[in-house]
Amino acid sequence: MSGRGRPRKAQSPETKSAGSKTTAKEFKHVSLPESPQKEEKLSDTTEERKPKKREPKEVNHTEKKTFAQTAQRGKTTHYLTETPSAKLCAGRAKSPEETREEMRRQKIPKETTKTSMKVKACTEREISPQQSSDVGLETAMDKKTKSIKAAKVKACGVRAESPELLATEETKKLLKTPEDTIKAKVQGRKAKLVDGKMQQKIPEDHPEADTTDKADMNTILLTTLEKLKIKMNDKSEASQVINRIIKQIVEHLKNNTCCFTEVQEPLRTGSYYENLKISNPDEFDVMLPFPVERVDIKPFGDDGAFYSVTLPRGKNPLKKFQPESNPLSANEMLKEFREEVKKSIKNFPGVEVSKKKKGCPAVTLNVTVESAIISLDVVLSLMVKSSWPSFTKDGLPIESWLGRKVKQTFKFMPYYLVPKYEGKGTTEYIWRVSFSHVEKAILKNHGSEKTCCEKDGDRCCRKDCLKLLKHLLSLLKSENSSYDKFCSYHAKTTFLHACCSRTKDSEWAFTNLSQCFQLLLKDFESHLERGQLNNFFIPTQNLLSGPGQRSCKSLALRIREEREKGFPIFTKIH
Repeated sequence: MSGRGRPRKAQSPETKSAGSKTTAKEFKHVSLPESPQKEEKLSDTTEERKPKKREPKEVNHTEKKTFAQTAQRGKTTHYLTETPSAKLCAGRAKSPEETREEMRRQKIPKETTKTSMKVKACTEREISPQQSSDVGLETAMDKKTKSIKAAKVKACGVRAESPELLATEETKKLLKTPEDTIKAKVQGRKAKLVDGKMQQKIPEDHPEADTTDKADMNTILLTTLEKLKIKMNDKSEASQVINRIIKQIVEHLKNNTCCFTEVQEPLRTGSYYENLKISNPDEFDVMLPFPVERVDIKPFGDDGAFYSVTLPRGKNPLKKFQPESNPLSANEMLKEFREEVKKSIKNFPGVEVSKKKKGCPAVTLNVTVESAIISLDVVLSLMVKSSWPSFTKDGLPIESWLGRKVKQTFKFMPYYLVPKYEGKGTTEYIWRVSFSHVEKAILKNHGSEKTCCEKDGDRCCRKDCLKLLKHLLSLLKSENSSYDKFCSYHAKTTFLHACCSRTKDSEWAFTNLSQCFQLLLKDFESHLERGQLNNFFIPTQNLLSGPGQRSCKSLALRIREEREKGFPIFTKIH
């Protein structure tokens, strides 16, 4: 056929076909497997002579003779009609009898034969006849040979390796010795094995160390604060009992004494009333003030904290304790006050008076509440309604923290004088200036912003830091008796100075508890190392003159150890 719809005469064997370059004579002497080029030409000839869909095509004599010659040489027509992809992967197709015979000779398991046949079938589907016609059979066969292994796994899902080999490699990956695990390094960080689990310890110079350490530290501190909370039920029951005892003492002094009839309303001070009490509501401090006016005070010593007191002329019930031309005797006044307190609680059930302690001006009462022993310190005091002593001029530096107006308000308040054991010469007790009422007011309104720690305001961690410092000091004192001279007032004074140096509420954000607490500890360490902690109200008084330099440095070192190790003392069971 030379054109569409027009029949043509059959050509002689000598005549070349329209779409082929090879004559019938050349086909007689061609060995198809030997020449890839001629196989390609023959394939092209065969494709061109395929019948079209619309009109039937007659097979010419050349095609008939070619097929007959091919059959005579032992070649099957299947070789010509077989898809080129089959040639690429398997070469000459084998009959089922030859495959079985080969299996018997090589003793290949049936599963392996099925697998290879499966791979063959899958690889046959990967290359189309159009692709094989574009490239030579030799080039395509080389490429296909290289991709057979990948086709086995990806196309057919057949394992390229034996199950035993895969199991061995997986075992090597999963199984590691404990020594290898401990010595392993992850991104340059040291690793350690704790409770059978890998935990990473980040070096201090690592950029993530600060964040990780802060999170761990916050967890420890928050857990400690949770343990220090006082239960509301215990707090309520204890305060009710204490209030009844105080009320009974005040009524007795007003109605049954001649010198203490002018006693004022109790001044409730101390950690419990400052919301700084930790663990248990087992200690209460109450001052019973007696007013004095136009009092004459003279400094006793050089630090400006102790004074001798002389009452002015006139009627005053307390003149009983002031001999002529002598100052008011704190010893005599304290002695009688103690006796009157004993009388007042004589008929109160469950209350006992503790033995007098040397140097302690308070009358300590012990009361049992719900099987718990609670102590109440009742302190005698003088309420002076006049300007503060001159030594307080440079004290109370709260201008940049709470403001000048607040400071001026505090300065208009009266100050108090309490008996204090001095032990110099014949004088056992002297009068010491007390500003506990101002301390209480500051701690209750401690924010530079008026909404600090209010219901709708931002919460700070000032009080939490002070609680933790007091708790740490009490634990260290329980471990080492040489720290007994240190008290919670040292911690409170350090805290007040810290608030004046870091005045903004944002510097005490509750989310920065760990950082704020460590800064407070560093302040305390600095005071201890220098042996200098000025009274917050009287800068000329050094509160660390009593413990001594050796004890101060020892405590500073001990606090630094706890801070650097992450406060293991907080996690111990006491």
